[in-house]
Amino acid sequence: MTAPKVLISDSMSSKAADIFRQRGIDVTVSPKMSPEELKGVIGEYHGIAIRSATKATAELLNAATNLKVIGRAGIGVDNVDVPHATKAGIIVMNTPFGNAITTAEHAIAMMFAVARQIPAASASTHAGKWEKSKFMGAEITGKTLGLIGAGNIGSIVASRAQGLKMKVIAFDPFLSAERAERLGIEKVELNTLLERADFITIHVPKTKETAGMIDAAAIARMKPGVFLINCARGGLVDEVALRAALDSGHVGGAAFDVFAEEPAKENALFGHPNVVVTPHLGAATTEAQEKVALQVAEQMSDYLLDGAVANAINAPSLTAEEAKTLDPYLTLVKQISSFAGQVTDEEIQSIHVTFEGDAKDLPHAPLVQTAVQAVLAPRLTSINMVNALEVAKERGIEIAHTKSEAESDYVTRVSVAIKTPTMTRDVKGTLIAGKLPRVIEVKGISVESDLEGDMLYVTNQDKPGLIGAVGTIFAEHGINIATFHLGRTGQGQDAIALVKVDAPVPEEVVAKLATLDYLDRVVPLRF
Repeated sequence: MTAPKVLISDSMSSKAADIFRQRGIDVTVSPKMSPEELKGVIGEYHGIAIRSATKATAELLNAATNLKVIGRAGIGVDNVDVPHATKAGIIVMNTPFGNAITTAEHAIAMMFAVARQIPAASASTHAGKWEKSKFMGAEITGKTLGLIGAGNIGSIVASRAQGLKMKVIAFDPFLSAERAERLGIEKVELNTLLERADFITIHVPKTKETAGMIDAAAIARMKPGVFLINCARGGLVDEVALRAALDSGHVGGAAFDVFAEEPAKENALFGHPNVVVTPHLGAATTEAQEKVALQVAEQMSDYLLDGAVANAINAPSLTAEEAKTLDPYLTLVKQISSFAGQVTDEEIQSIHVTFEGDAKDLPHAPLVQTAVQAVLAPRLTSINMVNALEVAKERGIEIAHTKSEAESDYVTRVSVAIKTPTMTRDVKGTLIAGKLPRVIEVKGISVESDLEGDMLYVTNQDKPGLIGAVGTIFAEHGINIATFHLGRTGQGQDAIALVKVDAPVPEEVVAKLATLDYLDRVVPLRF
């Protein structure tokens, strides 16, 4: 097997390349390529490890014909066109924990710096002045800190602030009451936070919902003399409105590490005496940069070699052990779902996957994505496991999955049910000896068969002569039957057959089979 190829296109710790090599991955380190140079070579690689300099645009991704994974050594993925990567089936990973402590520490440092006017006092003292009375700071102990965002970084800031004897309140729609209690913080609405906090720190990603969230109206709600710290993402705060509030004295001070436009050569906040600014240094420590480089290399290696998915922006997480356990189930789900999709020629309204027996305890998200991809693949060539749920959503297809406690003759069983305007088709499968996928039931009729290669699905009335008639037509056209599996609801009632053949069945043969008076339907299948 050829070793996967990975490109490191940004500057990062050399230990990242060492990890790739130790794991048997062919790695190229080339951090100074122009966008055109990168576009020219990206098609050779299965993975690309980046920081913030490389821009994974739609144009670049269109040229990345073999790319499977993008690894961002850091938390922000603003420089990656995630929707385009998803459509292309490329997993986008980040490293949300490697620089969390460093970024949280920077936020605390910035809070101290602006509260005690440390940068200005330092510059004044370096200049030989002794302006002791000029720099009257604000005390932090006993003050209220308002966190906008209480995730990885925000929770660390909360812990540090509590050590400084601050009261911590937080606005975060995803923060549960139980977790807030564990963190020792009070969960509040945004307007309440703005009105109560003496210091406000921001710890949210930039999304459609958060962009510009701290606008002029939000600033007007803030407590007079408030200090605002942003070490998260530029563009979350209206910088012009904040400058006006600083000029009026409504905001006592601001400390910003990030800006709406970066590199920030000019900005509305620059030059104000009560503003501390740094050039996006939140994650800029030796320890943090080494951590995220090592983490991204391990994550990408795990995915390329073992199928494990960690910290993905656009795919469910999956450990290497889970990936190994899931492998036969992924094959099973893909086969029975592909079968269901190939024999369905109506509009699909919903796809429902049910897990029984041992299958109940598996990570279900990858299996559901595989089912959706396989069902829709016959009619949508651009669909893949990564974008499957998004594609289904765009087409109004309802996706659901359940765990069933129903008793079964099988140790493990998976069912894929497709609903159309006129019917529901249910296909069930199992694993023989824990590894051999088999279809075991189609629309309520028991029939056991493997699903591979070229096959025919036949629905008919249970009458004598079917096997002979089909065999005769195949013999006339030189088609060899490999296996012939039958099932029926009862004697003389509805029946089905799954016929495996050694080569694709020509259309004229399918048409001839369809003329047999006791055959209702003949569908060629390909697995």
